[in-house]
Amino acid sequence: MTDAFLQQAKETYRTGLLESVVPFWLRHGLDAEHGGVMTSLDRDGSPLDTDKAIWPQGRFAWLMSTLHATVEPRAEWLDAARSALDFLRRHAFDADGRMFFLVTRDGQPLRKRRYAYSEAFAAMAFAAYARAAGDGEAAETARDLFWRFVRLTTTPGLLEPKTNPQTRPAKGLGVPMITMGVAQTLRDTLDVPEATSVIDRCIEEIRRDFVKPDLEAVMETVGPQGEVLDHFGGRQLNPGHAIEAAWFILHEARHRGGDADLTALGTTMLDWMWRRGWDDEHGGLFYFRDLHGRPVQEYWHDMKFWWPHCEAIIATLLAYALTGEQRYADWHRQVHDWTHARFPDPDYGEWYGYLHRDGRLSVPLKGNYWKGPFHIPRMQWYSWQLLDSLDLASTTHGSTPAP
Repeated sequence: MTDAFLQQAKETYRTGLLESVVPFWLRHGLDAEHGGVMTSLDRDGSPLDTDKAIWPQGRFAWLMSTLHATVEPRAEWLDAARSALDFLRRHAFDADGRMFFLVTRDGQPLRKRRYAYSEAFAAMAFAAYARAAGDGEAAETARDLFWRFVRLTTTPGLLEPKTNPQTRPAKGLGVPMITMGVAQTLRDTLDVPEATSVIDRCIEEIRRDFVKPDLEAVMETVGPQGEVLDHFGGRQLNPGHAIEAAWFILHEARHRGGDADLTALGTTMLDWMWRRGWDDEHGGLFYFRDLHGRPVQEYWHDMKFWWPHCEAIIATLLAYALTGEQRYADWHRQVHDWTHARFPDPDYGEWYGYLHRDGRLSVPLKGNYWKGPFHIPRMQWYSWQLLDSLDLASTTHGSTPAP
């Protein structure tokens, strides 16, 4: 991977973010009448559904606040973040203090889920806004939501389990991974000193219970002590999710001055799950794989979704920045080229989200309850900032951007 390619890639990330993805959501997603952002949009930005998922409200506010604080202080960006946060304050919280997953356009509750990820993404959003706007009240809200999320996810019985814990107790990679990412955001935006101990705890749980050297795999679901569960759910691997966890750990390694132990852990996770996840025949990352190469239950297992490719772009770039190893340069260019040849829409902006295994378009929508303004712009912003901070002749120094 040459300096010329990296310079070109940096420009691709910058222009894709500022001239395509962000303008698409500001133009078509912002709800001037009720506040917040609508994400269920067709290819051209026309609405397919006006109900509002709560995750994207927090994610959108995090993005707009982060751009305002790290790229350029644009009133348009801060106003958009404030709109989403005001919508959250007015409509996202149930009487029990928990947050909804889905509400109507004007904020009437529709659905709650057994997860607490609405709280996690809201904590990130209020923290980023507090930094961008100098808002002390938002900072307190961010801290409260973060510790509420930690309490909900670490106290048995507060959240409904996925399976009967008396019959088959289990836990997922998502909780320590997301907890780590939110803690990193609060540390980097609000200087929350306790966040470091939370990050350390999450990394050790992932290392101890989910990273399996004997299998060369990062598990998605395990027993309470890291036991491998020989069932559909237990054998199912999610390469994109594991690669996202890997880059959170690599980000932490870089934050700590190139910590060798964390670099080794993150690159090992990336190595295993790249080899398990990359489709050698058609290119791109499979969505699910079986631990032992057996059939997977979910019918979309071989589709190519937008977000795993975004996570792989960041992970391979970080691995190359930390190690200088050629294979990470090769993998970064491989996933960068495959992704940018298929997902971006040159006519209407933004990206498609769902491809068939061979790279053909499955559905042309630009957003739904899950796909919104987060994984793509986070990847573009992070990769641009990372490359901007590097001396391309020596890819091991520069300041660390926050995830």
